[in-house]
Amino acid sequence: MTDEIATAATTAAKRPLWRKVWEFPLTAMVVATVLLLGVLALCGVSLSLLPETLDPNIDVTIRTVVTVAAAIAIYKLVIRRLGRRKQDDLPVAGSLTDTALGFGVGAAIFTTVVGIAAVAGAYRVTGQGGFSDFVQIVMLTGVSAGLIEELLLRGIIFRWLEEFAGSWVALAISSLLFGFGHAANDNATLFSSIAIAIEAGILLGGAYMLTRSLWLAVGIHAGWNVTQGFIWGVPVSGYSFQGLVDARLSGPDWLSGGAFGLEASVIALVVATTAGVWMVWQARKEGKWITPMWSKQAQA
Repeated sequence: MTDEIATAATTAAKRPLWRKVWEFPLTAMVVATVLLLGVLALCGVSLSLLPETLDPNIDVTIRTVVTVAAAIAIYKLVIRRLGRRKQDDLPVAGSLTDTALGFGVGAAIFTTVVGIAAVAGAYRVTGQGGFSDFVQIVMLTGVSAGLIEELLLRGIIFRWLEEFAGSWVALAISSLLFGFGHAANDNATLFSSIAIAIEAGILLGGAYMLTRSLWLAVGIHAGWNVTQGFIWGVPVSGYSFQGLVDARLSGPDWLSGGAFGLEASVIALVVATTAGVWMVWQARKEGKWITPMWSKQAQA
């Protein structure tokens, strides 16, 4: 046993019980989740006072900016300070470059999915679209979903589950929660939830593990959603928007994803999961894999 481990073990043993409970990973996870959801609920109540006569694009922009700003504020001021091991998963350094890189990766992955679907006859452009839903797509599926869902699923749930039970458990549980969190979406099916859990859960969890920051995952999430909805005119997790083109999905649901969209297709499942597995493998190769806390205690 090294002097550092011995000192840490002695210090931990001297901490009072209430502090051990308060700093326990699962306690921190629950408190952080309640804080984030509470702030989001408060924003929802406050924003309900906006006049109904507002232009829809202005309305969704205000709602998104206020909600995202509040989520970042509660994270920076409180959530990142919870638990025994403090860390900031939304660092200023590298935020723009990692988010931009992630956006490009997400766009490239979904463009690959669309390309394969087109070759397979499951996707085809039927006409010209427009810009009427551009702000809705960017604000709702890009900025809001990209940041808030990543903050909750990777920045809180994955982060503290991993500290408690290790990377495998965190990846599995956060992926399942993410996938079945879309089960109430329009046109959702059991397969669409499973597909999102596997393809997106592993991909986004891998991005977080690889960088130990949320920005790459936020960028991938936003790039994936905006590209499929605005560039290719494909439903975003079951919700239809007007994109630059009018497009039609056809063929068996396992190939086209049906009314839910290409996210529920075998094509997306293979392409995105492959990219996600590579990220997880790379994170493990670089020594960013975390073992359960009880195995660390046993080693100490």
